[in-house]
Amino acid sequence: MTAGILVFPGSNCDADLHYVLSSVYGIRTEVLRYTESFEIRHDFYFIPGGFSYGDYLRSGAMAARTPAVKTLREAAKTGRKIIGICNGFQILTESHLLPGALIRNKDLRHICKWVSLKPENMFSANMPAEYYLPVSHSEGNYIAPEETIRELEDNAQVVFRYRENPNGSMNDIAGIINKEKNIIGLMPHPERAILESDDHPAGKMGYGKYFFDFIFKKF
Repeated sequence: MTAGILVFPGSNCDADLHYVLSSVYGIRTEVLRYTESFEIRHDFYFIPGGFSYGDYLRSGAMAARTPAVKTLREAAKTGRKIIGICNGFQILTESHLLPGALIRNKDLRHICKWVSLKPENMFSANMPAEYYLPVSHSEGNYIAPEETIRELEDNAQVVFRYRENPNGSMNDIAGIINKEKNIIGLMPHPERAILESDDHPAGKMGYGKYFFDFIFKKF
């Protein structure tokens, strides 16, 4: 099993992801630079969190126009598994690999805290009913036309919801999957909750592991 991590100027969670993939799961992991296309030979592609290009213009907008993301679009057509976390989710929407957009939080403030999530659809049977992950974003407010929201709901494409909405996202959406079921975007950070911690709101629980166990064993 192999994975590629796309890295852009301003990415800051790529090292966390690399640790999870290579050290925790033993997956052969390669860092893929934004300036170059790459050979489509990995089983999984991850886009990490951060502030690509300093979030100038719109979050993820400039990263979506790089050679690496152009190749990622081709990888998506082959059915490769693609996961975008936080800024990665923003890049996936800007790349039109996922529908909708992420805009400024409703109170215009950066949010950095643990949140309680409700796993849904394909994730619901594989995770605790109440699931905690940390968030850290200024543009996590998910929006889409009403028709798109209806399609997401009808097609079971919402995979995580906030129990207490921190940013104004429509329908409390925290994560979605595409119709073909091979591309996931989510705002919370499972890679930051992979180890047990006394700081965890539910005790010493590495809740991020539930997410990655699903990705590598059942996705």
